[in-house]
Amino acid sequence: MGSQTWSALVVTVRSGSDGSAVKAAQVQLNTYGHQLAVDGVFGSGTAGAVRSFQKSKGLSVDGVVGPNTWRALITGSGSGGGGDGSKLTHSQATSMFRSAGINWSSSGNCSNRNVSTCTSFDQLRRTSAEGIVTLKRASGCSIHLTGGTETGHASGTYSHWNGYKLDFATYGCISNYITGNFSFIGYRGDGAAQYKAASGNIYARESNHWDATFHSCGC
Repeated sequence: MGSQTWSALVVTVRSGSDGSAVKAAQVQLNTYGHQLAVDGVFGSGTAGAVRSFQKSKGLSVDGVVGPNTWRALITGSGSGGGGDGSKLTHSQATSMFRSAGINWSSSGNCSNRNVSTCTSFDQLRRTSAEGIVTLKRASGCSIHLTGGTETGHASGTYSHWNGYKLDFATYGCISNYITGNFSFIGYRGDGAAQYKAASGNIYARESNHWDATFHSCGC
């Protein structure tokens, strides 16, 4: 899909617009930490959220959701790129999780990624956050996160520290969904059973939690 096809498909919305295209924009904005009512009305709140998003992506800040802003909303990239590599602050990630009904905890009741007893989502890759949100919506199960980007996990390219991994509790519903819907691909070196989704994401069953590695968006 090139620029001409993309432009022909896009419905540009701005202050005063209403309808399903505005709802779609509001849904996308909420995945970036905004908390808009998805009512299809492009009011001042939506306009402010659009401007904030455009500024964060290095786009022209005009409050209009046109082709470039739509592309950035959907792909996570802006004028300077981003895509799978774009990272979130702890606040942005928790806003996404809260909106999706995902909760989290830490043994130290903290969020400093430099402390191993904390659960931090600072520098979490956006695609990892989107992957766990997609898992929550597809499964309909409760998800309770217990590990993020904090220090103390195993190192490597696809590591917690680098924003690719999340840990979550082994509740029956989500465990049954993973084992029943994803392909068993063998045991990891530490003995953890691994299941792979069609998206490429891998879920390893450790002793007291699932260790999820998000190679793509999990869509």
